[in-house]
Amino acid sequence: MSEISNNFLYEAIDEDIASGKVKADEIHTRFPPEPNGYLHIGHCKAMIIDFGTARKYGGKCNLRMDDTNPAKEDTEYVDAIKEDIKWLGFDWEDRFYYGSDYFEKDYELAVGLIKKGLAYVCELTPEQFRTPEYAGNTTTPAVSPWRDRPIEESLDLFERMKNGEFPEGKYTLRAKIDLASGNFCMRDPVIYRIKYVEHHRQGTKWCIFPMYDFAHPIQDALEGITHSLCSLEYVIHRPLYNWVIENVDLDYKPCPPRQIEFARLNMTHTVMSKRYLRALVENGVVDGWDDPRMPTLCGLRRRGYTAASILDFIERIGVSTSNSLVDIRLLESCIREELNMKAARRICVQKPLKVVIDNYPEDKVEYFSVSNNPNDPEAGTREVPFTRELYIDAEDFAEVPPPKFFRMKPDGEVRLMGAYIVKCVSIEKNEDGSVKEIHCTADLEAGNGNPLDGRKIKGTIHWLSAKYAEDTTLVLYSHLFTLENVADIPEGKTYEDYMDPNSALRIEGAKIEPALANAEAGERFQFVRSGYFVKDTKNPNTFNRIVSLKDGFKA
Repeated sequence: MSEISNNFLYEAIDEDIASGKVKADEIHTRFPPEPNGYLHIGHCKAMIIDFGTARKYGGKCNLRMDDTNPAKEDTEYVDAIKEDIKWLGFDWEDRFYYGSDYFEKDYELAVGLIKKGLAYVCELTPEQFRTPEYAGNTTTPAVSPWRDRPIEESLDLFERMKNGEFPEGKYTLRAKIDLASGNFCMRDPVIYRIKYVEHHRQGTKWCIFPMYDFAHPIQDALEGITHSLCSLEYVIHRPLYNWVIENVDLDYKPCPPRQIEFARLNMTHTVMSKRYLRALVENGVVDGWDDPRMPTLCGLRRRGYTAASILDFIERIGVSTSNSLVDIRLLESCIREELNMKAARRICVQKPLKVVIDNYPEDKVEYFSVSNNPNDPEAGTREVPFTRELYIDAEDFAEVPPPKFFRMKPDGEVRLMGAYIVKCVSIEKNEDGSVKEIHCTADLEAGNGNPLDGRKIKGTIHWLSAKYAEDTTLVLYSHLFTLENVADIPEGKTYEDYMDPNSALRIEGAKIEPALANAEAGERFQFVRSGYFVKDTKNPNTFNRIVSLKDGFKA
């Protein structure tokens, strides 16, 4: 899947094609992330819409780094964004651009607006902009004492702004549109400001930078974009987008770009704001941008999510014009369904408890054939060693069992998965009263089949040979935030008040079967009766839980 089927965006584009405005193979979109952080799953929705739309019509999609705001931008993020896009299976071919590629053209077009009397240099400070005296309100217009500044004076000041003669905040360049507009975005918006910050590509060449609302439509036009697809918060900015397109001196081939908005992705138990995600990283709350609890694509990848599962998730939620909160369990079900069919089965004992089979020879090693994946016959089988001393999970034994407990208990029988039926005959304890080891006898005549006398064995548990088991560390990840709608924080509370202290539960000393000893970083498995896990890409001999085996969620 590389596109989202049957959505209103396609209907709008089909109308443009039918009207003769543009041909199908001329459809040209762009994916314009800002390189000030790592892409998260919300960006993934936009990416799939942009690249998928172009692919559907046989058109093109550009990758453009929106680097017009130099404050937080970095080449590190550029490289990471490229990696994430390729991981999801999209290709910008030779159409890779930076917004900063157009700084000269942006400046030239801004000068053109001044000459037309459509822009002026203003001296209102950012603080004054926010006061009722100058900002106005819904019933009174905004005010700028410099709106009628002579064109030649604005041209002179704008050039001097470019030359670095003034401090930050001294002057801005504003578009001259309508100070009484009911849409505050049209009340003579700032289109250039002074900012003395080194740019990650341009260095200190520029000290004035175009605002997004001015630069973005120009970039689209220069690249021949036909449809500028963006999230709903830009609906009120669309009139300004169109104003720029209509008033700057550019040729539009094959047609002027059209902005269309869609609802962004919001997900339960998840923060999507890059500002807050950055704070989590910088404050050491998480282990970097690729922490498996983060919604970043690199975090999801390290968690064990596949590109296919993320694409499936975006396809299922679809595209709409109304914001909603998507249950994160839908994403979890997508990876669970995929791994149920594809992941190799392996045995892991999280909390090892020793079991001794008293009637089994001490030096004997027996091998039982176990399926690698019952859903995939071609996955074959593997041999699992069986010895006198074993490990079972401590959760599978109860000295005083509750009702309907069919696992190991005193004088009770249970099947060791794929091997013998055993009966608990005695228990050894530590000085503190905890269980040290369990002694059992095995039904050696039945082997790994059914009892010869026809008795029913209700419980089956997994196990490992104590001699051949390997040590490992598990990390059981869960939601970083306990609050379902993290955007709906009660007054007086912060994100930190709703962080789950057990969202990364480490289990040291877990045991794994020998077949896992050489697992590759990033390789995914189903740990039988435990969940789906992935070999961590950073920490050796560590497996991260991707998702549990089952969940009651229904899409």
